Amino acid sequence: MIKAVIFDMDGVIIDSEGVYLEHQLEFARTKNPDVKLEQLFPMVGATKQECWEILEGVVNNGQSWEELREEFKQMDIYSRMDYKKIFRPEVKETLMELKERGYRLALASSTRLPVVERVLEENEIRHYFEAVVSGGQFKRSKPDPEIYLHTAGLIHVDPKECLAVEDSTVGILAAYRAGMKVAALIDERFGFDQSLADCKLRRVKDVLEEVEKA
Repeated sequence: MIKAVIFDMDGVIIDSEGVYLEHQLEFARTKNPDVKLEQLFPMVGATKQECWEILEGVVNNGQSWEELREEFKQMDIYSRMDYKKIFRPEVKETLMELKERGYRLALASSTRLPVVERVLEENEIRHYFEAVVSGGQFKRSKPDPEIYLHTAGLIHVDPKECLAVEDSTVGILAAYRAGMKVAALIDERFGFDQSLADCKLRRVKDVLEEVEKA
C-alpha cells in the first residue's frame, strides 16, 4: 500500500528541461556554431558531471567540462526564468487531492535548493510538501538512490510504501534502486528510458488513479 508520493521537480512539476536545453544550446553555439539541439538531448536528466562532459564533447573547443560549466553559471539563467510560465497547471490540483486522500507528500530534486524553493513558492505549492530535498545535499546525485532514501526517512515512510513521480532515465533509476514504486511522466522528446517504471502517466494528474493501484 502506498502511503507517500515523492515528486521530482524538473520535467514533472515544471516543464523546464526544454527551456534549459535552449539556454545550453545558445551557450554551446558561442563555442561552436555548428552544434545542433539534438546533440544536447543526452544532457537532459544526466548527472551534473555527465551533463557537462556531453557538452564538452559536443563543442570540442579544448575547454574542460569544469571550465564550461563555470562559464555557463556566470550567465545566471535561473534568475531570468519565469517559473510560473512553465508550471504544469494540473500539479496544484493533484497535490491538493493527494493531500485530502491522506498521502504524505515530499519532493526530491537534483536542482539546487534555492531554485527549488523559489519554484515552489512562486507557484504557491510549498505548503503541500512535508519535506523538500535537493541533490546538492549529497555527494552522489541521481541515479544514486541516496536522495530518495533520505527523503523517505524524513517523512518516516518505508521506501516500499512510496511512489516516486519521475520522468528522466536517471531519476527513474534512482527511485527504482531505492525500492520505490515509480510512475513515469511520459516525455518522448529526449529519448528517456522509462522501462523500469511501474506505470506511465500522460499527465501529472493521472497519478491520482495510479496511486490507488500501486
